[in-house]
Amino acid sequence: MTTSEKNLRVCNKGHKYYKSTDCPTCPTCEQERKPENGFLSLLSAPARRALENNGITSLEKLSTYSEKEILKFHGMGPASLPKLRTALLEGGLSFKS
Repeated sequence: MTTSEKNLRVCNKGHKYYKSTDCPTCPTCEQERKPENGFLSLLSAPARRALENNGITSLEKLSTYSEKEILKFHGMGPASLPKLRTALLEGGLSFKS
């Protein structure tokens, strides 16, 4: 297994971080953006961004998609589905069939 060289980066807010990929996301900024409550707070940063980038910020909007459609979003993985199912169920909703 090869290890990638990590490069020092500085985000627009001045946070310094190291990345070995070309991903522009600052981990400090991402942590600051994480909601404290709600279904988006249950997800990893990539899964949360996947929903947000597709305009899904409410359970009502989430319920208009099928699980298959959600899994097609870049950054969304199968590990997030149980959390989303539970959040929908608690809100009296479900994924589209």
